[in-house]
Amino acid sequence: MRIGYPCINNSIGCTANSTFRLKNYSEERMAAAISNNLECLKKILGYNQKNSLLFFRISSGLIPFASHPVCRFGWRKRFRREFLDLGRQIKKGGMRISMHPGQFTLINAEDKEIVKKSVLELKYHCDVLDALGLGDTAKVQIHVGGVYGDKERSIKRFISNYKKLPVKIKRRVAIENDHLSYSLKECLSISEQIKIPVIFDSFHHECYNHEESFAAAIRQAQQTWRRKDGCPMVDYSSQESGKRAGIHAQTIDLKHFQRFFKEIRRHELDVMLEIKDKEKSALKAIKMIKL
Repeated sequence: MRIGYPCINNSIGCTANSTFRLKNYSEERMAAAISNNLECLKKILGYNQKNSLLFFRISSGLIPFASHPVCRFGWRKRFRREFLDLGRQIKKGGMRISMHPGQFTLINAEDKEIVKKSVLELKYHCDVLDALGLGDTAKVQIHVGGVYGDKERSIKRFISNYKKLPVKIKRRVAIENDHLSYSLKECLSISEQIKIPVIFDSFHHECYNHEESFAAAIRQAQQTWRRKDGCPMVDYSSQESGKRAGIHAQTIDLKHFQRFFKEIRRHELDVMLEIKDKEKSALKAIKMIKL
């Protein structure tokens, strides 16, 4: 079992998603931003390995404006050596990497232009993982998308558009249940039709479910993962006290996490802690597991 956190480390003094305004775009600014981001990512990975945090979600902002028409910069060729060095660092350290495009990546959108842009965004994320030399176990996770007034038609549109995706995207994409629109049950139904892995989000399942037991939910999500996909991935968080339902916790609730861990400890899973203080909570989780 690997434990990890997403995108940002608040302990090392840099971020791997620095950017600039689109109106100031130039290849010189792109090169400088990417160089900074890759150097920071190297530091984050070093910190993670030292602290047994072996699961990490790379920020979508690693390459600014990568899927925007303005970007004609050949970043993969320019930084080929740096990416391969990072890939070797990841593999040598036994780390697992994932990525998660933003909320506007919607392959089930009614607007074909949004779908087109979403496919470009997915291609960019896959290009990053390819540049790192990582296999199919490095996943790009997305939500099913919008409901658009007709959930059944929106699911059919997701399946239809998924089937049209390039193989390089299909081999990496996984879907997760959300807390409002698409439950685990609906994600499992989609998976059954197109054999896409389902990432079980335990917090979203607490918010929106069909009264499945936690044990059954974990088992059903696991069964969607094939050997080539690697160890099943799970997202964990809890409700922030005093906030509207669905708001992720600021820091880990160790009693809540302990109950979660007792449910999953017999399963082979990699766990992403989607908690706002990032590595601080992940370190507490690691300490609790070791104890």
